[in-house]
Amino acid sequence: MFLPTRGALTAILATAALALAPAAFAQHGKPQAAPQQQGETKDLQGGYNEWRASSFIQQFYELTKTSFANGADKVDFAAYQEKSYAIFRAFGASTGGKAGEEAMLDHLKDIPRQMVGIVKDDPKVLGSYDKFWIAMAGPP
Repeated sequence: MFLPTRGALTAILATAALALAPAAFAQHGKPQAAPQQQGETKDLQGGYNEWRASSFIQQFYELTKTSFANGADKVDFAAYQEKSYAIFRAFGASTGGKAGEEAMLDHLKDIPRQMVGIVKDDPKVLGSYDKFWIAMAGPP
């Protein structure tokens, strides 16, 4: 009885695979192109560093610092939220026009309430823009 060596067995299997490859490809046909997208997709979010450098996020930081100057328990939340939403809408409009306003607001609408909790837990996050940004967005 003939038993091929390990190297010979590998060569036999490789040869068989190559011989059968055209049949396997023929069975499945040619690869299909990915379907083309309809319409236009626009990225309103941008990247981490773009957001960090945004004048709108810096305005939100200044608003948050001012609003929380007397502590998180003394924030006029309705006024803070309203002013935050105005900043978020302007940010959205700058990247996506009228449709961007509501899309950005929808994306960021929970941030003012979250900031109350963040500042209650650690008021030092308002000590600098860097600390604020990391508390709000997380590390890169």
